[in-house]
Amino acid sequence: MNSRDEKHTDNIINVSGTMTALGASSVPNEIIQRMAAVLPKFVDMVALQRGASRVIHRAIGAESGMITACSAAGIAISVASCMTGADMAKVEQLPDTAGLKDEVLLQRGHSIWFGGSIPQMIRIPGAKVIEIGDATRAGAYQLEGAITEHTVAAVYVVSHHTVQYGLIKLRTFSRVAHSYGIPVIVDAASESNMKVFFDCGADIVCYSGHKFLAGPTSGIVAGRADLVKACLFHQYHGIGRAMKAGKESIVGAIAALERWEHLDHAVVLAHQEQILDTFIMGLSGIKGLTVSLEPDPAESPTERVKVSVSARDCGLEAFEMADQLKVGSPVVYVRDNETIDGGYFFLDPTCCTLDQAKIVVEKIKNVTALSAAEKAQIRSQRVREPNDADSLIEALQRWLPEATQ
Repeated sequence: MNSRDEKHTDNIINVSGTMTALGASSVPNEIIQRMAAVLPKFVDMVALQRGASRVIHRAIGAESGMITACSAAGIAISVASCMTGADMAKVEQLPDTAGLKDEVLLQRGHSIWFGGSIPQMIRIPGAKVIEIGDATRAGAYQLEGAITEHTVAAVYVVSHHTVQYGLIKLRTFSRVAHSYGIPVIVDAASESNMKVFFDCGADIVCYSGHKFLAGPTSGIVAGRADLVKACLFHQYHGIGRAMKAGKESIVGAIAALERWEHLDHAVVLAHQEQILDTFIMGLSGIKGLTVSLEPDPAESPTERVKVSVSARDCGLEAFEMADQLKVGSPVVYVRDNETIDGGYFFLDPTCCTLDQAKIVVEKIKNVTALSAAEKAQIRSQRVREPNDADSLIEALQRWLPEATQ
């Protein structure tokens, strides 16, 4: 790894949150040690998954559970499990769905992109996505009207990415689906309140092991024992074989769940509040910036600081300021993936320390204090309006390592 690459691994302050693009989370030493301890050993993977199920049952309250590669993998194998059950012939048949129920219902406002799209994850095992409602409106009658003899499951997404108004709530969504015998799969990848979804009727819930749990890259599939059993069939003998979790990931996810059980969450929230206060006090009164506390739209207890940028008063657009925070040392990543077009970005306290928060404040102040000429130079380099999708493709196009060029 050359020095140019190292700046992207050793010198990042993350106020964006538990983003997969930034490696998701910083893994505590106690989890690393347990992962390292299993690496030299051989294990019975099914027995290891059985142990994971016991921990998932205790920590989350689900009947059963298993560990897969990530929450996106969990969605794919959960849909597959609804299509085949634990019937090995059907497991091996996918993604050929001949003779199988294969329609999966999804609210249009939940048809989101998170690095891949929810519809794409549903289609991996061969299922068809049936979207209901409009982007900002869906009713129980539309869900009920879309159910046919081909409907095999309904997927519900809990995320800050989704439309946050006008859609069917999970409890109603589950009630309608269950009245027709349709299982409900919930994508709750980043949601730390893990038990509430079962209270609202979910049959399967998929979580990330590497976000709020601070474990290794992994996914937790929790829920009805019969569906989890079918997920295991797919993980080891079907379409999920390409998404399997290694022994270290399973042990790490177990360790992360156990750590979560014993964590003093009040202390964690108090620490986050200190960081939020540092952002608010440090950035208040700066010309061109307006700061405010914003709750998590998906009802996580974590709040964020919204930094609204007036280009007229500040001399830079929000996305230009976010780009400048990545210049120099340290590199600062703010949460701007969905909000940068709207003239604001967020500062998330989840993945930074109090000392790092102070550095972020100073770096933002330094950017706002650039001279008019320096800001004009930054703006002159702008070639188009900001678009996250185009920016991601550009980043991938620049990926080729220097040594291979």
